[in-house]
Amino acid sequence: MSSSSRLPDSLKGPLGLLAFVLVVGGASGLLHEWFGFVRFMGFVRFLVPDGHEVPGYAVMVVLGCAAGVLGHRKAD
Repeated sequence: MSSSSRLPDSLKGPLGLLAFVLVVGGASGLLHEWFGFVRFMGFVRFLVPDGHEVPGYAVMVVLGCAAGVLGHRKAD
């Protein structure tokens, strides 16, 4: 593999933070929609359109997992 496909070390921290916010915020939103729990990260409700909360939060969890995997991927 070429070195151009490697993620710079300076982006791993912000990418990890983004992954954390997406996974925890999406899971918190799903728990709130399904069980009425208190929102842990309430600001993420502004990221999903009204009427599409459950699919929006599920997409957030999936994107957060993908960002986490990308941030921890090692170059060959």
